[in-house]
Amino acid sequence: MKRLGVIGGTGLADIVLADAIRTDSILAETPWGSVPLQCVTLAESEIIFVQRHHGEGCTPPHKIEHRANIRALADAGAEAILAICSVGAIAAEFTPGSITYAKQYLDLTGISSTFYDDDAQFTSMTEPFSLHLNEILAKELNSNKGLTYFLTQGPQFETAAEIGAIERLGGDVVGMTMPREAKLAAELTLPYAALLISSNWAAGRTPGDPSAILDHHAVSATAGERLEKVMDCIRAILSQG
Repeated sequence: MKRLGVIGGTGLADIVLADAIRTDSILAETPWGSVPLQCVTLAESEIIFVQRHHGEGCTPPHKIEHRANIRALADAGAEAILAICSVGAIAAEFTPGSITYAKQYLDLTGISSTFYDDDAQFTSMTEPFSLHLNEILAKELNSNKGLTYFLTQGPQFETAAEIGAIERLGGDVVGMTMPREAKLAAELTLPYAALLISSNWAAGRTPGDPSAILDHHAVSATAGERLEKVMDCIRAILSQG
């Protein structure tokens, strides 16, 4: 693959690679607003990076204009998109600091995410993530255990009771953004995959302390500790995609 779009979340504000030939910052214009892109040129490929919040902590999750972000990556020539997502862990084995890939998602927010507001277009989401990209990620992570991401509206974290209900519905992790990107990428037929970084236990799931308070800064710090493995996954997709 020559050109990979990467969407960074909490803990990933930019792409820094020692072997980068050059790094350029541009402002892409879309019908839904401007998007700051970081273009990292390597010897035989290019990474086009967007921070989904347009800067760490700037745009709250419920206000992100995902159409602008996905459209900007598509217009910049991205052949596929890899999203990096900090999530709250519900599955007991997905301890904070763990990393895997998304296999399915659940979005029951009732809020649409589409480029088609004026005419009826129906996009299959039976397999919301690229099976080919997930095969590469599974090999790089030495894991064939993809998880189900449950989308909540935010910006508040969930209650312990909500997490219990989410688990019963099949959610393994919880977050506030990613499935909206997956839907838009599918509408543009852009292969899309998502890396999930367990940044914290979901509400009520902290071992020995079910009343533990969730803190955004702690979440960001944990996500930032796994960036080396994230870069390994990016390189794997560029070389094998």
